Amino acid sequence: MPTILPSHHSPPTVVQQILFLLVAVLGIGLFVWQVRKIRANILRGKDREMGGPISERINKTLLVAFGQQKMFKRITPALLHLVVYVGFIVINIEVLEIMIDGIFGTHRVLSFLGPLYSALTGTNEVLGALVVLAVIALWWRRNVKKVRRFTGVEMRAWPLMDANTILYVELILMAALFTMNTADLKLHGAELPGAFPISSLLTGIFPDNPATLHVLERVGWWLHILGILAFLNYLPSSKHFHIIMAFPNVYYSRLVPQGQFSNVDSITHEVKAMMDPSYQVPAPPVDAEGNPVVQRFGAKDADDLSWLNLLNAYSCTECGRCTSVCPANITGKLLSPRKIIMDTRDRIEEKYESPLIFQPNKYDPETERVKVDEEGTLVRGKVTPEELWACTTCNACVEACPVNINPLDSIIEMRRFLVLEESAAPNSLNVMFSNIENNGAPWAFSPSDRFNWADELYVAEK
Repeated sequence: MPTILPSHHSPPTVVQQILFLLVAVLGIGLFVWQVRKIRANILRGKDREMGGPISERINKTLLVAFGQQKMFKRITPALLHLVVYVGFIVINIEVLEIMIDGIFGTHRVLSFLGPLYSALTGTNEVLGALVVLAVIALWWRRNVKKVRRFTGVEMRAWPLMDANTILYVELILMAALFTMNTADLKLHGAELPGAFPISSLLTGIFPDNPATLHVLERVGWWLHILGILAFLNYLPSSKHFHIIMAFPNVYYSRLVPQGQFSNVDSITHEVKAMMDPSYQVPAPPVDAEGNPVVQRFGAKDADDLSWLNLLNAYSCTECGRCTSVCPANITGKLLSPRKIIMDTRDRIEEKYESPLIFQPNKYDPETERVKVDEEGTLVRGKVTPEELWACTTCNACVEACPVNINPLDSIIEMRRFLVLEESAAPNSLNVMFSNIENNGAPWAFSPSDRFNWADELYVAEK
């Protein structure tokens, strides 16, 4: 049963309940509308078969997404992130209670749980305090220590502001939570169900007037839930959307050996037909009107990538671990795997749907290192061939990503377009292609001379 309040504390009025219900419906409805737009963007990508045992996918999700296995390669940020992550999950139980109280006009409706409720509220308070400390430490690492992986051409303007905004919002939410609990505790004293180890230390700085305490409790309550709803609608435009997208992204991550290339079906059919004249080449796909669909080799634009590549783009945490271990980037080349992923997300939203408050990742091509042209596509419009050809396909970025994003897969598809559609490979590769075509090997000599080294070795040994 809900707690019966003392006479000096009036429960929410019917007007407040209706107002809360309207705000909740609006906030959740707006979030669902934004998520539907993002889902539509992801489904713009090409289809891709997702094989592999479900048990392996579930195991990978539990270890990497829920257990944050790959985060612990860097122990300090891993522990800070773990505090915020666990705090986010546990404190949401209190958000559930606030939602029920707001709709039905109750007060701490979960208090019927007794000792379990005390354990939950006490844990919430401790985690809330740890979240405040962790957020301050994360802010210091980003803005004072200036960890190198938080910088880069792609981390200007909106991405830079977004990262700090998230930290500020989390501090505000924790401040509202402690304001609500502390005022409620001082107002009700021992009659208040639950345990409040942190708020009990703050009661001395709050006024003694019951009316003022009631106002502070209501302000904290409303600010906390409104902040949660506002933050919920900020997520689709933010890198923090990974707290939702990381789980499906890890579940659908590739189970084949990293770096294994996919074949182009149309080319595979042609090769099989050449090797076996009896092989029947499948009919090309057709559109709704029955006209053949022109298939592109590789990816020129964001919607030429697979839906999994686009899911990757929306799961990016912008942490920079991929770029920080990229040997091309370390040696001063233009490639940044994080930028490739962020450019993909920006381009698909530029071309199709964008969240309500989306801010594009703009930079001035006249002053930045990466100089793109005016072409309105992903390749050359946002990602330059120089960036793509700097990649060594070493898979360091894939291994480093804490949510199993695969930048290499997108890079290979864009390279495939440059080679197969535009013949725009670097000269050294064109020479190799020519040698393979003429000599059956990457080397510039006849196949008949291939074993000359063995004859020379035999003569030398004699």
